[in-house]
Amino acid sequence: MNAPRVLVVEDDPQLLEMLTSLLTEEGYTVDPAADGQRGLHLGLTRDYDVLVLDRGLPAIDGLDLLARLRQRGVVTPTLVLSALGNPADRVAGLDAGAEDYLPKPFDIDELLARLRALRRRHLDVARSLPLPGGRLDLDTRQVVCDTAEPVRLSERECALLAALATRPRQILSRSQLLGLVFDDAESDVVVDTYVHYLRRKLGRKIIDTVRGRGYQLGRTP
Repeated sequence: MNAPRVLVVEDDPQLLEMLTSLLTEEGYTVDPAADGQRGLHLGLTRDYDVLVLDRGLPAIDGLDLLARLRQRGVVTPTLVLSALGNPADRVAGLDAGAEDYLPKPFDIDELLARLRALRRRHLDVARSLPLPGGRLDLDTRQVVCDTAEPVRLSERECALLAALATRPRQILSRSQLLGLVFDDAESDVVVDTYVHYLRRKLGRKIIDTVRGRGYQLGRTP
């Protein structure tokens, strides 16, 4: 099983080093970032199991960073750390899209427990993936649409759609999708075939073709 990946954005060098060391010892793969600009870049280009964001960051404030990630479709559960700990500050953090808010100074055991709780909730939510106009239920292999009856998918159709839905901002080449979904196939033509099947069941807008590069999950109407 792969180690859970966490993005830690913190401008205090000593605290960033401590968090990186602590979380690495706890079994996480840690990507550290010392400012909001770097945190935004990593958050938009890599997939994480959980985010830890300081609120008072240079370049881009922590809550502004979180809002930008949410606007771009990043739904990774997020814990905000902040020296601002009164109720109004916590409400502002939660309203910005954070799932949890921990004032500084914090207890290390409490921080680790909160991250474990966020990951558990994330794993539960991950069984249902957002799609343009609906959701993909991985347990039933059904696409539950907002305006139509649920659509049942085959195992391979579900796996292909899930590969795209779990990486909604990424363009995946045919060879990447072949490795993720069709590892026993000899040709990437099978990818095109199953994209055709999904579009026939769910409409052409469910998957976008990016000419010369591959496929991407369709954008929400």
